Amino acid sequence: MKAAVLNAIPGQLEIEDITVDVPGPREVLIKTAAAGLCHSDLHFMEGKYPYPCPAVLGHESAGVVEAVGADVRYVQPGDHVITCLSAFCGYCEQCISGHLSLCENKDTHLVRGSDEAPRLSRNGEPVNSFLHLSSFAEQMLIHEHALVKIDPDMPLDKAALIGCGVTTGLGAVFRTARVEPGSTVAVIGCGGIGLSAVQGARIAGANKIIAVDMVASKLELAQTMGATHVVDASDGDPVAQVKELTGGGVHNSFEAVGLKDTAEQAFNMLRRGGQATVIGMIPIGTSIEVHGVELLGEKKLTGSNMGSNQFRTDMPRFVDMYLDGRLLLDEMVSQTIALDDINAGFDEMKTGKVARSVIAFD
Repeated sequence: MKAAVLNAIPGQLEIEDITVDVPGPREVLIKTAAAGLCHSDLHFMEGKYPYPCPAVLGHESAGVVEAVGADVRYVQPGDHVITCLSAFCGYCEQCISGHLSLCENKDTHLVRGSDEAPRLSRNGEPVNSFLHLSSFAEQMLIHEHALVKIDPDMPLDKAALIGCGVTTGLGAVFRTARVEPGSTVAVIGCGGIGLSAVQGARIAGANKIIAVDMVASKLELAQTMGATHVVDASDGDPVAQVKELTGGGVHNSFEAVGLKDTAEQAFNMLRRGGQATVIGMIPIGTSIEVHGVELLGEKKLTGSNMGSNQFRTDMPRFVDMYLDGRLLLDEMVSQTIALDDINAGFDEMKTGKVARSVIAFD
């Protein structure tokens, strides 16, 4: 099958023919229908986060089950599924207490042993799977705990977005921060995740939703998604502007960029008792600074791992939100590309002008 392989870090992806094994126990073979390009993939390509090479990247995807291994009861061939990097073991303390995104055993319980044939290989040599998924490929071979079955009426190219960015943004609002109706919200960064957080705030019933970005087209799109106000971060101090719009600060802020400066801005634009949620992947080795006295005002700074999701229940609900018109996904797709154009898609991402690029597989 064709796949986009990362052979060196930093580096670009190379389209190659690799071999995918047959499903073993608890494994599912999926024909990939669509895969979104996520900034997280770019972080690994650029070396901001380490990963062993060679590896097939990609983690935001949807497809159709082709075959299942022994002991799989949850899905069968023909089922439509969304994949999720928040794969879970189902046994650890985090899993049994409902915190699936924080599973402690996924890297040991959901992979093949060193004495087993690799799931992916090239010329007889192993190729690493990426975040238990590797969706920049025509097929995926994954553990059954890394997918969720969905309504077949859901378009798979839009379902792919729910596999990471949409769930991360919505989950940060619904689960991590638990935004209350009538509250004030600011979202810094209006890419796929930030736009999803804007929509989450709208669906949750926030009264004032302020989108912050430096690209005019993204701010315009954020208003389509539900932002009531916009702040151009390239024109003046965004913290001061948010405080002016809210009479002192927001109840909840969300950082969806992954930078030290924007994380600190998210904290600084809070009112007393507010919560800043950092969604973006801040590079390893970077520290965030807050003024200690601000903590006396019970302001909170917290992280969010994939929106603190419980994806087996969350994602089908998000599908329903799309099908009934409450969740806007069509508008988030900036371009649809072929697998061969993946590097050009990441180049477009670097310009900051696209919300989401989606690979469509034949």
